[in-house]
Amino acid sequence: MRLSAMGDVAMTVPVLRALVIQYPELKLTVISRPFFQPFFKDIPNLHFFAFDEKKRHKGILGLWRLFQDLKALKIDAFADLHNVLRSKVVRTLFALSGKKTAFVDKGRAEKKALTRVENKIFQPLTTMFERHQLVFETLGFPIDLFRPQFPAKAKISQPELATIVSQSNKLIGIAPFAQYDSKVYPLDLIQEVIDSLAQNQEHTILLFGGGQNENEQLDKLKGDKNNIINMAGKVPFSTELDLISNLDLMLSMDSGNAHIAAMLGVPVVTLWGATHPYAGFLPFNQTLDNALVSDRNHYPNLPTSVYGNKKVAGYENAMRTILPEQVVARIIEIIKEKK
Repeated sequence: MRLSAMGDVAMTVPVLRALVIQYPELKLTVISRPFFQPFFKDIPNLHFFAFDEKKRHKGILGLWRLFQDLKALKIDAFADLHNVLRSKVVRTLFALSGKKTAFVDKGRAEKKALTRVENKIFQPLTTMFERHQLVFETLGFPIDLFRPQFPAKAKISQPELATIVSQSNKLIGIAPFAQYDSKVYPLDLIQEVIDSLAQNQEHTILLFGGGQNENEQLDKLKGDKNNIINMAGKVPFSTELDLISNLDLMLSMDSGNAHIAAMLGVPVVTLWGATHPYAGFLPFNQTLDNALVSDRNHYPNLPTSVYGNKKVAGYENAMRTILPEQVVARIIEIIKEKK
């Protein structure tokens, strides 16, 4: 069970894929919001159970109904990958019915030590993937994540998009937004990155975002360049996932798009402001070389937040220490390595 958020749900995918591949006798039921169902479409022996937040599974009575719905599936063990009030209630009901349960330890104390100003302990923490591993190990299913398998690049059904993908020498995705401003690379700097990459006509750049405001900003970033396409609001979410699976590289903030691309086996370059990959949210199967972080010599209190939801006075421009040419150079290096 993992209900939200998008990036956190995406981070469960590589672990669950490894689980069913290494234990083909298992039948896995994933409980999450309906919007996230496409994440799991190609994983064998996996049944997606849609959590109905607004009606059937709303409130305490709804959680009892959820337990009854799941109980009817004859579940033998319950893995709580969320560890919030809702999942704790369902987990407890399974435990009281005699089923084996396990839950993720989010490492809140270690994360607090990493982000506090006084007596900061700046060291890499256990990754979320390792934390998920421990949940299944507790249930009797140790998982090896060192040799990951990824789905094949998706076939694009829409003719116009299929042509773009097939005719592109290098397909680069850029997702310049995040939930919190402290994780968003300044727009004038991302414009420099986009303009630099677009100078090479062998590069086709797909811009990703959502909502009217982001759509308008992406149009401005695109300008009149014919090798840049704003994908915001243009295709269904499932088609967007198919496009991402065909990318040669994704440039993203510390956000859901980074984890979506990584779960599909796409190389990801991430940009970090108030947050830091040491908190355990480096996208799956990516190296720290692909995580470009703000300069701690200039901003020694970084990271100031685990999720980016904390504003710290004087740290508004931290991401300006990540130079556009540095971002472009890393992208070009990875693309060349893929030849």
